[in-house]
Amino acid sequence: MERKTFTVRLERNPSISINVIPGHFTTGTAHISHYLDVSGLKSNALIARDVARELAIPYLASTLVETIVCMENTDVIGAYLAEELIQDGVAVVNSGSDVHIVTPLSNANGKLVFHESEIKWITNRNILLLVATVSSGRTVKSALDCLAYYGGRLDGISALFLASQEKIGQEIHALFTSDDIEGYSVFSAGKCEMCKAGQKLDAIISSEGYTKIPAAKEES
Repeated sequence: MERKTFTVRLERNPSISINVIPGHFTTGTAHISHYLDVSGLKSNALIARDVARELAIPYLASTLVETIVCMENTDVIGAYLAEELIQDGVAVVNSGSDVHIVTPLSNANGKLVFHESEIKWITNRNILLLVATVSSGRTVKSALDCLAYYGGRLDGISALFLASQEKIGQEIHALFTSDDIEGYSVFSAGKCEMCKAGQKLDAIISSEGYTKIPAAKEES
């Protein structure tokens, strides 16, 4: 599986890239034709800073941001993004302002919640939602439900990768999209074309990475 890995670089900044592995993957709710390794964008400080600069561009001159809600381990990028948004400049809306970085938790029922000490940075605040990848849209929808519950005002959504804008119903600013990956497809679990073609699942994927599914042993 890994032998087929290839790299996709951001055209306007080639230092930003993602590794892509073709195969047959499941998130539990969807089947996906490619695994996107964005871990380097999230964990490498120098690259994360470059990523933040690119993600900040749509908001610098027009969008008030008081809180960045980080999903899927994007906290490092979120911190650099806040730094970009509060830089000095007459054309920078947030120049000199405070921007807080928070991450929701998942409770026993699987719902996203915030610590009591963080709610004040959500209620009636202008929120920028930052996620790693948007494929089925499940993570974004859960985050939006959470923000609505706490009374946050959504002012923007940014992602490292976006499969489809249609599944969300909200504009999402992304570094990479499915147009950058030839053949990229997302299927609901019961309508997967790869399953219909008899292609076995390779791995289970999550925001932390992937876990290979062992091949079934043939009966002797």
